Amino acid sequence: MNSYIVKRVLVLLPVLLGMTLIVFSIIHAIPGDPAETILGQKATEQSKQALRDQLGLDKPWFQQYFAYLGDLVKGDLGTSIRTKIPIAQEIVPYLTATLELTMASMLFAVIIGVNAGIVSAWKHNSWFDYCCMVIALVGVSMPIFWLGLMEQWLFANKLHWLPSIGRMNARDPIEAITGLYVLDTMIAGRWDQLWTVTKHLLLPSIALGTIPMAVIARMTRSSMLEVMSSDYIRTAKAKGLGPFFVIYGHALKNAFIPVLTVIGIQTGSLLGGAVLTETIFAWPGVGRYIYEAISSRDYPVIQSGILIVAFFFVVINLIVDLLYAVFDPRISYK
Repeated sequence: MNSYIVKRVLVLLPVLLGMTLIVFSIIHAIPGDPAETILGQKATEQSKQALRDQLGLDKPWFQQYFAYLGDLVKGDLGTSIRTKIPIAQEIVPYLTATLELTMASMLFAVIIGVNAGIVSAWKHNSWFDYCCMVIALVGVSMPIFWLGLMEQWLFANKLHWLPSIGRMNARDPIEAITGLYVLDTMIAGRWDQLWTVTKHLLLPSIALGTIPMAVIARMTRSSMLEVMSSDYIRTAKAKGLGPFFVIYGHALKNAFIPVLTVIGIQTGSLLGGAVLTETIFAWPGVGRYIYEAISSRDYPVIQSGILIVAFFFVVINLIVDLLYAVFDPRISYK
């Protein structure tokens, strides 16, 4: 197992290196002048040139690229052109906000999607099966921005049940310990703040988790249908085991590997694809952070932000690969 992990980590290095090269090249092909964006259109050409010299923007792109790689090796993600704050320090609260939103969305997607797929397979060709698959199809097809706006209109504006924007009540700030507000409020024993944070988290996590939920439900149903026709399932039923033990004790474990693959892919996608949800709900996540950096031509933030998201995506895939052995003992890593 340890040797497999080392090999996978070594394989990740050229992947991340290629990612930095691709992102760096594409970003520098974007039209626009960062110096003009920072100083404004009324700035003199002399002041713009002085800023380009200061930031190294006047050098050839390959020199800028190798300088950026050298800083990465030393653990320096660079400094934001717009805010003058080191990126490694500035991105942490944005990253933890996106991680919390992603985990809540996937928790919703996995719990609802897996169980809906299981019941659909168990009640194959029943009205519940047809309803679940129609809902899953609608969930996959529904635009996130429309669902988010409808959630705000119904639950925030009409019913006044849930807040429509933000992570917390601005009048009752939370002491950040880990950056994950749900965990921080539990550590501090502030159960009133926990309820407030949970209410702020519900709408964006449901909006973001709808598509993964639908995909997971369809994959779970398909995989369970294949497993339920196996001989050992018929044997378990013949032995008198109840439906719960047949499904969760025998069938699900063998049907879960393709579902686990989908969960890993969807989790990685949510980390980098939450821009719309974060924008609609004013969620201060890394998606909005990168979007604002693109708008202001803040090259270091864009490069480092995308690289961090890519790193987490690859790490999630590695974790999924290792979990295969947990669900299928026939898989071993030597």
